[in-house]
Amino acid sequence: MQMQATRDFSHYVRDVGSGLNHIDLAVEGVNCAGCMAKIERGLSAISGVTLARVNLTDRRVALEWRQGALDPARFIDRLAELGYKAYPFEKASAEASESERSRFLLRCLGVAAFATMNVMMLSIPVWSGNVSDMLPEQRDFFHWLSALIALPAAAYAGQPFFRSAFRALRAGGVNMDVPITIGVVLALGMSVVETFNHAEHAYFDAAIMLLTFLLVGRYLDQNMRRRTRAVAGNLAALKAETATRFVGPDEIAEVPVAAIRPGDIVLLRPGERCAVDGTVIEGRSEIDQSLITGETLHVAAGQGTAVYAGSLNISGTLRVRVSAASEATLLSEITRLLDNALQARSRYRRLADRASRLYAPVVHATALLTVIGWVLSGANWHDAIVTGVAVLIITCPCALGLAIPTVQTVASGAMFKSGVLLNAGDAIERLAEADHVIFDKTGTLTLPELEVVNAADVPPDVFRLAGQLALSSHHPVAAAVAQAAGAKVPVVGAVEEPGQGVRAELGGVAIRLGRPSFCGAEQLVNHNARADPEASVVAFSRGDEKYLFSVRQGLRTDARAVISALKNRDIAVEILSGDREPAVRAAASVLGVAEWRAGVTPADKIARIEELKRRGIRVMMVGDGMNDAPSLAAAHVSMSPISAAHLSQSTADLVFLGRPLAPVVAAIDISRKALHLMRQNLWLAVGYNLLAVPIAISGVVTPLIAAAAMSGSSILVMLNALRARQAGGETRAARPGSAGVPASSTVFNS
Repeated sequence: MQMQATRDFSHYVRDVGSGLNHIDLAVEGVNCAGCMAKIERGLSAISGVTLARVNLTDRRVALEWRQGALDPARFIDRLAELGYKAYPFEKASAEASESERSRFLLRCLGVAAFATMNVMMLSIPVWSGNVSDMLPEQRDFFHWLSALIALPAAAYAGQPFFRSAFRALRAGGVNMDVPITIGVVLALGMSVVETFNHAEHAYFDAAIMLLTFLLVGRYLDQNMRRRTRAVAGNLAALKAETATRFVGPDEIAEVPVAAIRPGDIVLLRPGERCAVDGTVIEGRSEIDQSLITGETLHVAAGQGTAVYAGSLNISGTLRVRVSAASEATLLSEITRLLDNALQARSRYRRLADRASRLYAPVVHATALLTVIGWVLSGANWHDAIVTGVAVLIITCPCALGLAIPTVQTVASGAMFKSGVLLNAGDAIERLAEADHVIFDKTGTLTLPELEVVNAADVPPDVFRLAGQLALSSHHPVAAAVAQAAGAKVPVVGAVEEPGQGVRAELGGVAIRLGRPSFCGAEQLVNHNARADPEASVVAFSRGDEKYLFSVRQGLRTDARAVISALKNRDIAVEILSGDREPAVRAAASVLGVAEWRAGVTPADKIARIEELKRRGIRVMMVGDGMNDAPSLAAAHVSMSPISAAHLSQSTADLVFLGRPLAPVVAAIDISRKALHLMRQNLWLAVGYNLLAVPIAISGVVTPLIAAAAMSGSSILVMLNALRARQAGGETRAARPGSAGVPASSTVFNS
């Protein structure tokens, strides 16, 4: 019976007024300006479209069209024709806000840096000669020209600090931006007064230089924390946000998951990821639940089998009666665990807030007491206020603000060279403190790909023929056989039977690849199970000849050496896996890991991490499955391979590239070096203030000299941060072939 399919994307369409509708699409495969032009031309050519704009950074398309003129499904079809897969996207307000703030900070930094360069050039004639010998008109001209550049630039570029300070004062408190704002405003105000009075010195350059250095630190910090948001938002959009629901006996419709209700019946085709929790009522297939449970073997699904959101349907078509959808699914429960774990990290922000509240009153009190002290000692108000401004500027937290972000930036570059990407701004500090590593097994200690481990036991001609037949199957185990055999040309006339295997006839002889029962090779299974209990099997038959292929995931080539390197650094190691006990036990034995547990749930992993936390242990979690996401968030610091589930990648603090596990050790080495430099920078900043503040209070420095001293301390901190690049050279011990990780590392095929 032919079923009719429709798609309903009205949930994602917004009315933007003027008779126009708007939709945002997340698009895969947009990599260059050529892609942008191709997509924009292709979509703009559709009649009724008024706007088609591609954002290359976020890989999203914004579309607007006349109301009632088009079905939004047309855009997805057109993008498919152009070679791009697209999904409806709902922009999260938090992500949009973070992105806009980062762009705003960059604009402010550009304005401040441009103004600083120009004002400093105007200050050179004043610095290079005897100011008292210059003509008053000449000196005033340079001052007014500086004011013309600095005042509007400071008004715009200083907004991040001015707004923050105003909010703090309106709430009856202070923060680090309050003394910054006071120092900048006073420096500019004093400069205008001095210029009106034809004074020798003005401090426009000091104020705008101060803003530039502060904005550098603020932007570096903001960009670090924002880096993952756009990626995480797109990954959320690329998950199964729609489902195919039966709206009649012969009609199906693609609708948002939010529109699905318990009791509805949905269609799950081969290759699709389930969007709901439910029970199979018709059909037979195999389900890959590894992203949810961590179990590597596929589960046979038939009438009465429970399926969960996030599971992948492998072979057959299923009808599923919905038991839970949207926020009630197991996947949503994992996400809630993830959210709860993420909130535990706010203690770092609270610590920073307490430091800010302590810093601001001390600076204010110091400047105020300086002014009062000078007045009481007989100085006039003008000189006393100039000295107070110098104190505010010289105590500005530029060096303090740059101490951490600059090291983070340099260290993140060193990590990138070692195959590690940072997802969190404070990951370096937390990683350096880790003294206990918990590994997931499947996809983390093991490679994500399956491999045939008994190829030597199968005759080459049989192996080659089985690989050719495997090319006609969509099953991942068959794909492993085809890849291992190096097959390029499929067997002509091969037919795949869903849930069973592939069959064909060659030279009058029947050949089959698939389940042992499908190939008549049941008698071989028991022997294989005793010899290799954790392997998956696929059978091959050619007439009366029967063969069995053992397929499993192999350990990453340097896994054993990396575990040894971690132990040499006094870091304890254990394995927590949702996989079966035989597979976990075998991996732990080969790797030399004494502490391990199999069959654990996401809640079990979090419970173990919390238990270790209570004992004062700082846990690093390394995992890749969707079921690992909550424990990745709950750990003191976390890392995922690039092959990890999207949710795990967006949750982990660090992501490592490639097949080796060595980047885990490299990241730890770099982070420890970086933390050492961060502490050095903080002491440099504190030492600078201990030396500079008494000098400023003594009145021997002007605001301009104070700004120069502040800039000097900032430059010193940045130069020290560059030493983090040398940390990359200290991680050779974590790479295969070096002293720490021998090239002959054992490969475990399990």
